[in-house]
Amino acid sequence: MQACRCKPGRALIPCRCDSPRIDALRLRSLIINMMQDAPNAGPRLLAQMNDRSREVFRRVVEQYLDSGEPVGSVALTRVLTEPLSPATVRNVMQDLEQAGLLGSPHVSAGRIPTQAGLRLFVDGLMEVSTVTLADRQAIEATVEARDQDVTGLLDRVGGALSGLTRSASLVLTPKREAPIRQVEVVSLAPDRALVVLVFADGTVENRFFQPPPGQTAASLREAANFLNHVAEGHTLSELATLMRREIAARRQELNDLARALVESGAVWWEAPGEPTERLIVRGQSKLLDEGAETDLVRIRSLFDDLERKREVADFLQSAEAGEGVRIFIGSENKLFSLSGSSLVISPYMNEDRQVIGAVGVIGPTRLNYGRIVPIVDFTAQLVGRLLSDRGKGQMR
Repeated sequence: MQACRCKPGRALIPCRCDSPRIDALRLRSLIINMMQDAPNAGPRLLAQMNDRSREVFRRVVEQYLDSGEPVGSVALTRVLTEPLSPATVRNVMQDLEQAGLLGSPHVSAGRIPTQAGLRLFVDGLMEVSTVTLADRQAIEATVEARDQDVTGLLDRVGGALSGLTRSASLVLTPKREAPIRQVEVVSLAPDRALVVLVFADGTVENRFFQPPPGQTAASLREAANFLNHVAEGHTLSELATLMRREIAARRQELNDLARALVESGAVWWEAPGEPTERLIVRGQSKLLDEGAETDLVRIRSLFDDLERKREVADFLQSAEAGEGVRIFIGSENKLFSLSGSSLVISPYMNEDRQVIGAVGVIGPTRLNYGRIVPIVDFTAQLVGRLLSDRGKGQMR
């Protein structure tokens, strides 16, 4: 007879807790393949786990995502479909920890999912809900005002997305491809000026910049006249090269001050190495509401990234890899890897099925993925449809 791990010291045959345990080393090798995006690694990994291990793992992740706290064996015994003792559950959790799917903040704590564990859950066990009527109406209400410009519309969408998900929202706006109608340059202070861009579709963009020293009202007017002559009828992306060529060919038409201003103004169109997309961030304060005290260092790191909007081009590229919602957990997305955050992102497309921007939600790794994924997907499709209609003249 063999000792029962459910009740140490008692002999019991058969004992449920003596069912075959998982091969932690084999699971760990499959986890490495999964994290390297090997095809079908996730399903193979789940197939190697018995029913008991899968349920314990799923319950740990679900309770952690709901509470943000480590999950103990006693709490799990109350929700498992199979009656098990806390000792048996601890054995299973220990196996899952050795495999690399669960971790423990400290010795006496319960377990939390690792990054690999969250990836396995999201890919193979997560139940995705549908967008509720209330959520749909909240998002649709942000775009009812048909006379707002694109930036204003997307700003309101970002605000609604942040409110619904209780996380920070990210909206990558499309490149400005409408031709320029007019350029105005306004001096605000000796070291601060404003360029106003009026586009043919009626939208207006204000961009602040630091002018070269010594600028006068006359040099600003001369520079603005030159810019209007060159820029009218061209898009910002076209001006990236056109402006430099025109400055070289017509240097004699500008005095020294105006020429210095125009030359520095090349960064208004497209600074070398910088994307022309714009990132709208809303709801940073939500991260503080949801974050535990131990997460504050990571949240501050995320704030720094969001304020600087670093590597925005990578943000779009992460959505361009394919249609639909993508989930990046922790270090899987280098844009926010230092903060250990999760990013749920989906591209939105124009009527030609070209990716022109993206919407997403970022927050702690314990996001409610099952609810957030359909909300982000619905929002991206709605934005793409609205911008396509606008391009066809159906929105004003």
